[in-house]
Amino acid sequence: MTTASVESADVIRLILQFCKENGLHRTLQTLQEESRVSLNTVDSLDGLMGDINHGRWDIVLQAVSYLSMPDAIMQDLYIQIILELAEVRETDLAQQLLRETAPMMAMKQETPERYLRLEALLKKSYFDPREAYDGLPKEKRRSEVAQAMGKHISVAPPSRLLVLVGQAMKWQQHAGILPANARIDVFRGVAADVVEEREQCPTMIAKKVKFGEKSHPECACFSPDGQYCVSGSVDGFVEVWDYQTAMLRKDLSYQEEGSFMMHEKAVIAVAFSRDSDLLATGSQDGQLKVWRVASGQCVRRYEKAHNEGITYIAWSKDSSQILTASFDSTARAHGLKSGKTLKEYRGHTSYVNSAVYTRDGAKVITGSSDGHVMVFDAKTTEQISVITPPPPPHLSSTMHYSVNAALVAPQPPGQAGDSDDAMIFVCTRTNVIQMMNLQGQVLKSFSSGRREKGDFVGMVLSPKGEWLYAVGEDHKLYCFSIASGALEQTLKVADKEVIGLTHHPSRNVVAAFASDGTLAFLRP
Repeated sequence: MTTASVESADVIRLILQFCKENGLHRTLQTLQEESRVSLNTVDSLDGLMGDINHGRWDIVLQAVSYLSMPDAIMQDLYIQIILELAEVRETDLAQQLLRETAPMMAMKQETPERYLRLEALLKKSYFDPREAYDGLPKEKRRSEVAQAMGKHISVAPPSRLLVLVGQAMKWQQHAGILPANARIDVFRGVAADVVEEREQCPTMIAKKVKFGEKSHPECACFSPDGQYCVSGSVDGFVEVWDYQTAMLRKDLSYQEEGSFMMHEKAVIAVAFSRDSDLLATGSQDGQLKVWRVASGQCVRRYEKAHNEGITYIAWSKDSSQILTASFDSTARAHGLKSGKTLKEYRGHTSYVNSAVYTRDGAKVITGSSDGHVMVFDAKTTEQISVITPPPPPHLSSTMHYSVNAALVAPQPPGQAGDSDDAMIFVCTRTNVIQMMNLQGQVLKSFSSGRREKGDFVGMVLSPKGEWLYAVGEDHKLYCFSIASGALEQTLKVADKEVIGLTHHPSRNVVAAFASDGTLAFLRP
């Protein structure tokens, strides 16, 4: 696909036309002066030519105030207007145009003899058309002025800026980038006032991305604004998908050209900043990169964010810091502006599989393969508490079971609260997920009900906290109602091990990524 180039001057002309049509005359004049770009268009060239030929000079003067013409043509136009005013004995107005308008001032400097002749004609007590119009009929002089001006004027259909924006929005809706039949925030390029769907659990695989034979997705996440779904794969590629079509987002020019965001090693963690502008990616060798998704440009690189692979990424509330978990048994916070590692949270004796901030950003909660959940002071890195999730009754109570993830529950809409009353969901490598408080009390348990191949490997919470979704060793999605604790639905989502899940921020769409090389989008 060829890339269409747009001249910056054409963009300015679109804005100038918008200003003209909406009566923003001072803005139009200032923009023309500062940009040195003139509109030089009329809604109807035939209309302007007709106004000149019929001597409707009030309309003509208003129209040419937005045009940029060669000095000689503008001077000829003003001479014709001044002579016709003199002919009808509007001498005062004619003299005002002669002495105060820019074309006449320029003529006084460039060709003073023409200026003096015109001034002398106005002082006479009578008007001689033959002398004034050089022996030509007045209508012939008008026609010559009109023809000369017409060569320098282009015709633009009205409201071009709004038409082009409307066409672009229709194309984005057709391509699935913007939702159909929704009010659009044109400036941000997203649906305005998106009405979130009533939360429902998925019942089917709506779309599926199939990766190449030697590749599979290791991680995936949706952007907070819901526009993008990004995957990181075992071959180092970071790809942006349209979750409605399961196709690559070709509106991102770098992907259309085959130039992708990449790492040299497998990408095993991804996360968006709160404004959806930046994407952090972590690889198997401990490298952390930050990308600007719209352009595919790498804006920050941490060569050794960790000594081993990065397993999980979360952004701070203000998106100024990036929290990472790693196989090296630590979690670390990295400054976006400084490009340096700022803090390290230590205490685990095995892989740290997740690291998240509490909602107020005051604490960091980590989950590890050593079987423990740790709560840290985010600023001081001091360890506040260690939580050991109890195993299910059928398993040995003397063993610790790997914590795959420890996630903070979403705050219900309209409910205030701080980190001390936060609820966490802890997914261990057992057939039970537990909802706990930060004091380590188990408030509710969610079980697959299976002792064989029923252990959970990953989980995700719905945006409003109504549903808990988990994937088991049996490649199935388990859908739990958090309110009742009941298992409401199961769905097979892959043929091989499901690596993890991610949830759309406002739609009932869950994405499951698996080692069989699929990224499946699940819907009710």
